[in-house]
Amino acid sequence: MTRNSLPVLGLSLAVSLAVSAPLAANATDIVVATVNNGHMIEMQKLTHYFEQANPDIHVKWVTLEEGVLRQRMTTDITTQGGQFDVMTIGMYETPIWGKKGWLQEIKPDASYDVDDLLPAIRSGLSADGKLYAAPFYGESSMLMYRSDLAQKAGITFAERPTWDQVRDAAAKMNDPKAGIYGICLRGKPGWGDNMAFLTTLVNSYGGQWFDMSWKPQLDSKPWHDAITFYVDLLKKYGPPGSSANSFNEILALYNEGKCAMWDDATIAASFITDPKQSKVADKVAFAQAPQQATAKGANWLWAWALAVPVSTKNSAAAQKFVNWATSKAYIELVAKEEGWAHVPTGTRKSTYANAQFLAAAKFAPAEEKAIASANPNDSTLPKSPYTGVQFAAIPEFQSIGVTVGQQMSAALAGKETVDAALKASQLAAERELKKSGRLK
Repeated sequence: MTRNSLPVLGLSLAVSLAVSAPLAANATDIVVATVNNGHMIEMQKLTHYFEQANPDIHVKWVTLEEGVLRQRMTTDITTQGGQFDVMTIGMYETPIWGKKGWLQEIKPDASYDVDDLLPAIRSGLSADGKLYAAPFYGESSMLMYRSDLAQKAGITFAERPTWDQVRDAAAKMNDPKAGIYGICLRGKPGWGDNMAFLTTLVNSYGGQWFDMSWKPQLDSKPWHDAITFYVDLLKKYGPPGSSANSFNEILALYNEGKCAMWDDATIAASFITDPKQSKVADKVAFAQAPQQATAKGANWLWAWALAVPVSTKNSAAAQKFVNWATSKAYIELVAKEEGWAHVPTGTRKSTYANAQFLAAAKFAPAEEKAIASANPNDSTLPKSPYTGVQFAAIPEFQSIGVTVGQQMSAALAGKETVDAALKASQLAAERELKKSGRLK
């Protein structure tokens, strides 16, 4: 996610037009901005079905890397620029932007079945009881590992192992001469890149972003212990260049058979178990995200969701597209086209009640359990004044998370010591909260 809090200008956008049926002469163009993840690419491929059913609507796509997407969405929504009719945003932005009146309430028809949405996901995309973004896919995080390498090393994982046990397993499975690294973890800077993972690691060590007086806690012992552990773990058992890796980079490494373990988004499971994409598809097993001092906040909660900004001039068409892309019917369409193992998950109860999905997706029980166990209202061992698991749901967090992410990436790359990175992060967080008036 965001790696730079400044607006990005002059970008070469990856704009793709969906293959469509013949358009009505007065067709309405809607512009959908999304992230370059696998499920979103699939949505673009299937958009011609939407256009066939709605010949008066033509969908144009702007597809961006996560960090760039965040910058563009934030700039457009805060300036009411109106460049986009549908935005792909998440559980951090949705309640904040909804409360500010920047998003339209999502009001699908009865056939959409809002009550079928998983409660934790629906709640995270709502503000004051109103749904402001519809979930396209939801996720938590979990440990994904090579069952063949674990068996060879004599390793048996508990349902939720400790990070010390993961470190020991990484040491046993690490074989860089064979091109296999003991563990792969995010290192690319960004509040939704390395800091999504690192916040859950810090949570598991008993840490938090801010105490009840809003004083940043980045110079505390849990942060120091967690980040020291992380840097040491990846230096010994991670792939070279880990400070440049986030979800897509590690997904490619894992599918090539180069990662013995990976703690990351549950949505990855549908890709690494796909024999069309993964060389180790039949050798993947799952455990819950590791804990250390506590299991609280050890695994995150997120949804990529579609929202309609109030600045759109094509409200009806935008709402119609959001309803289609996040419906039960869309999930069934993906199943028909690609198979049940490839449907977007983490959004609906009916998906996890579907026998065909459960038979095709061996990761489903672990994924569902991870999502259900994440509690954004109680994610830290000490009491915290914020909601959110891998982020703090306050406007200042985006800037703070970007800065801290850069410091943590520098520490991982050996450009800075852990102590210096945490000290600089503490000062930056204090400065941001004092500027906003939250910290006195």
